Amino acid sequence: MNELQFMAKYHKDAWLKAFVAESNRIEGVHREPTPAELKAHAVFLSRKRLTVKTLQDLVKVLQPNAVLRATTDIHGVRVGNHIAPPSGPAIVSELKEILARAVDTSDARAVHAAYECLHPFTDGNGRSGRALWLWQMQSRYQLEHALALGFLHNFYYQTLAARQNLKS
Repeated sequence: MNELQFMAKYHKDAWLKAFVAESNRIEGVHREPTPAELKAHAVFLSRKRLTVKTLQDLVKVLQPNAVLRATTDIHGVRVGNHIAPPSGPAIVSELKEILARAVDTSDARAVHAAYECLHPFTDGNGRSGRALWLWQMQSRYQLEHALALGFLHNFYYQTLAARQNLKS
């Protein structure tokens, strides 16, 4: 690895660490990102296609006890004033549709809003949703721009509120 390649990798790694740290802070996790979290994000971002399993693998690191809400025996989820759809097989179908839209659309915020409103996991949706947003930005060659912008805590709740208002 020459010096230019090293500097480019270091720069990307530093931005990724900052992104994961911010994403954690939004969830009230006030510590440095763990090596496992950084690796999980790097692996997630390296994928050409996203699948339900890809997200499950990421969430498993971010929130080890979280599970996909694919069965009807999982309690409902409420985030602020937002009530997520009931748990069950439809969650998996909708998640697959969202992931397909992530590839087909340039509107990363709309995909993020759909993901957060679905709330497919029992926990870890905020951080995995922000990783999904970052993956989309990267796939549109806007990674550095996205990382420089950051991801604000208020945006998360405003997105949910705006989506809920559209349904009302």
